[in-house]
Amino acid sequence: MRHIACLICASLLLSACTMPRFSLPRVHKVTVQQGNVITQDMIDQLKPGMTRGQVAYVMGDPVFRNTFDDNRWDYIYSIEVPGYYKDKKMVSLFFENDVLAYFTGDYTPSENSEDNEPEPEPEPEDTVSSL
Repeated sequence: MRHIACLICASLLLSACTMPRFSLPRVHKVTVQQGNVITQDMIDQLKPGMTRGQVAYVMGDPVFRNTFDDNRWDYIYSIEVPGYYKDKKMVSLFFENDVLAYFTGDYTPSENSEDNEPEPEPEPEDTVSSL
């Protein structure tokens, strides 16, 4: 009798593992975002010669300010969607004489930003064709 009960329990447990709709409850994992959101539009608005206030207006306050060198602002953004996606972006801005000199990082100005617009072609001069 005892062997039959063990066989029934074992067969029920094993058959439950093969059921397609059976799944164990999972722990909810939270999407984690840290730092300043950095977009390509923000990078395209940065121009050499901008003041610190203008840069802060476009980019926001930096995540890291170097206490030993106030001429460098670091912007870091990371996002992690557990099991699906993980990304980290960084941009460093460098100032000289309290104006933006240059920046480095994972973003570059796009080709369609204001400074890179192609100059309009000169209009062709009217020419008289001879017959």
